[in-house]
Amino acid sequence: MAAFISCNCYSSLAAAKLVCPASPTNRIRFVNGPNSSSWWTRRLVPKCSSKKLERCQPQIEKKGRFFSLKECAISIALAVGLVTGMPALNWSPNAYAANPALPELSVLISGPPIKDPGTLLRNALPIDNKAIREVQKPLEDITDSLKIAGVKALDSVERNVRQASRAFKQGKTLIISGLAESKKDHGVELLDKLETGMDELQQIVEDRNRDAVAPKQKELLQYVGDVEEDMVDGFPFEVPEEYQNMPLLKGRAAVDMKVKVKDNPNLDECVFHIVLDGYNAPVTAGNFVDLVERRFYDGLEIQRADGFVVQTGDPEGPADGFIDPSTGKNRSVPLEIMVEGEKTPFYGATLEELGLYKAQTKLPFNAFGTMAMARDEFENNSASSQVFWLLKESELTPSNANILDGRYAVFGYVTENQDYLADLKVGDVIESIQVVSGLDNLINPSYKIAG
Repeated sequence: MAAFISCNCYSSLAAAKLVCPASPTNRIRFVNGPNSSSWWTRRLVPKCSSKKLERCQPQIEKKGRFFSLKECAISIALAVGLVTGMPALNWSPNAYAANPALPELSVLISGPPIKDPGTLLRNALPIDNKAIREVQKPLEDITDSLKIAGVKALDSVERNVRQASRAFKQGKTLIISGLAESKKDHGVELLDKLETGMDELQQIVEDRNRDAVAPKQKELLQYVGDVEEDMVDGFPFEVPEEYQNMPLLKGRAAVDMKVKVKDNPNLDECVFHIVLDGYNAPVTAGNFVDLVERRFYDGLEIQRADGFVVQTGDPEGPADGFIDPSTGKNRSVPLEIMVEGEKTPFYGATLEELGLYKAQTKLPFNAFGTMAMARDEFENNSASSQVFWLLKESELTPSNANILDGRYAVFGYVTENQDYLADLKVGDVIESIQVVSGLDNLINPSYKIAG
């Protein structure tokens, strides 16, 4: 029994350790002791030291209940998973409370986490082309192959390359047929580069040049991602009428955020490259790009850096968000969550509130540097200008299985220099954020471009 402490407290203790930092505000308390017959449900309760920063601080809320034998069996399996390295469960305590019929364990167990932001962004594109995905997957698997020590890794990499090359040759016709007509010439050009690049990677492997593998893999996956974007024909859905006049990002954009770092001898400044996904969060991403073009964030300080998130966007003065000078009112954006299998995002409600307890978000909180909107605890549509970047990832928690998914609107990922986010401190200054691509995808911009 030592491996799992006790079967009645896993759902809070283990899950909180996977996601929450070990700080006094996130400490778990057991009212009747750790071996009591009560269990705890997790709920995000935004709580910060400053009233204006009352945003996404996770805490624990109790809910008394007795465990059944089936629940204990599942808790034991969960604990064994923690010890043996099996993935954690896609656990939703509030879902259980609403529906006492507990799902079977085989349904709950998910695959290993996808932590790479590039992979998450490729998977989130609104396309359905199995042939290109079968090229993508083995190229992504090279990352795991390179975890093997020494040149032995190259044997595994070679299998990945051969699998990708075989899938490319067998599926090339289907890949080309999946390209949007207006982008077909560009897509075919990229496919030629991809094919040549895979031959070059094969030669790198044969030359036993391990150090050259990762840069070439990155190049090939960039081609794959660009081909997949060329498969998107226009914008895939209509934004609800009440949001159609807001700034909307109908596609993707990328920004470079330059931060001046204080009191750090190892880092003076850093540029973070961030990809914003308007295909899955057009209102949220459009609002951010519009504020970037207004230079809203330039000169703002990092306002929270606690090992769990880095946060900024609270302007000087009494307002919690952006005050639109044209209206004199606070601009707020709705909670916007896109779910796998849905054609349009859900607006204004968390997935728990919608009863979608097993739903998988298209943009999950599982990459270090996941970017999302902060908001008031009890008002889903209160986001405005405050944003945060998640500093946590887990080897045990599958994508869409942590306590943030479905509660906060993700709209992008830091894809370069994300590790340096952990070095940022309160008081570090955002010197500038600049849109470096995709600005033409912004619809209804409210800013005025001077000069």
